[in-house]
Amino acid sequence: MSKNVCASKKIQGDLQMKNLLLIGDSIRMGYDKSVKKTLEGKVNVIFPDENCRFASYVLRYFHEYLKDIKGEDIDVVHWNAGLWDCLRLFEEEPHTPIDVYAYYIERICVRIKKICPNATVIFATSTKVLSEKMGKNFKRYNEEIEKYNEVAVKIVEKYGFKVNDLYALSVTLSEDVHSDAVHYYTPAGTEAFTNQVLSFVAPELGIDEKLEYREEMYTDKPIGI
Repeated sequence: MSKNVCASKKIQGDLQMKNLLLIGDSIRMGYDKSVKKTLEGKVNVIFPDENCRFASYVLRYFHEYLKDIKGEDIDVVHWNAGLWDCLRLFEEEPHTPIDVYAYYIERICVRIKKICPNATVIFATSTKVLSEKMGKNFKRYNEEIEKYNEVAVKIVEKYGFKVNDLYALSVTLSEDVHSDAVHYYTPAGTEAFTNQVLSFVAPELGIDEKLEYREEMYTDKPIGI
């Protein structure tokens, strides 16, 4: 099954642009378009049109998200996985037990290094939710999100990956920055997450100039999260 990927041309005039790959769930979908718009003409920004869902889903489809670009040509990978994994449906246990989550995170690390051997890799932690605003049959708890983040960070750092602590950013944002109990699809939320992602990826892409934030909001309804 082919995965649709949003990408601009790699060649801009006479300059060969670097490639940034963004992978992740619907939190990533809240900033990917603004990251691309802000870096337009400077970096080839690639991301799937779809939600990358669980850690196991990222492992299965990671190679397909590259589409026409060779893995060795990817300069930076910025990725996340976790919110789908710690989701509790119908008051049951998390969808992915934390030890299984750790297993998949480690396999993703191995897969990324194999497919994108020249890339700087940045892992983004899962973000805070408004648990009290979620129904009992569809629930996440910040205490569990923190535990899943802790497990993932220990693994990715073992592989030399950098960590963008989006969870730490999310806890500083007021409730009105949320668009619902999980997402931050507001102007303030989009700008906050975009700027933090840019602060991590830009230096790794050789960009030392001050970037002028250019907003492009996510407007579709999130799928299943």
